[in-house]
Amino acid sequence: MLKRKPIVMVMMIALAVGASGSAMADSKWAKEHPRRHEVNNRLANQDRRINKELRNGQITKQQAYQLHHEDHQIRQEERAMASQNGGHITNQEQAVLNQQESAVSRQIGR
Repeated sequence: MLKRKPIVMVMMIALAVGASGSAMADSKWAKEHPRRHEVNNRLANQDRRINKELRNGQITKQQAYQLHHEDHQIRQEERAMASQNGGHITNQEQAVLNQQESAVSRQIGR
């Protein structure tokens, strides 16, 4: 029983450090910047649409996987753009991301 106590303590410390690290990361990234917020809301909406069509049998699991994968790539690109600009994206970057999101959106519900 004595050997377990240090392990439990280390795990609790690791959890606390991880939680505080993620809180700092959220504020650093300025997720609620208006342009980022719009892009991310649109991605979340597309995610819901994909899941709805999958549940309704309108698309296959493979199609849903591909659409989610494309959205994930757009989200990664958005994060990369924001990391180069102090947590924000420019109007031009938002336009590029919107074009990519529109291409995925047209694939949903065909």
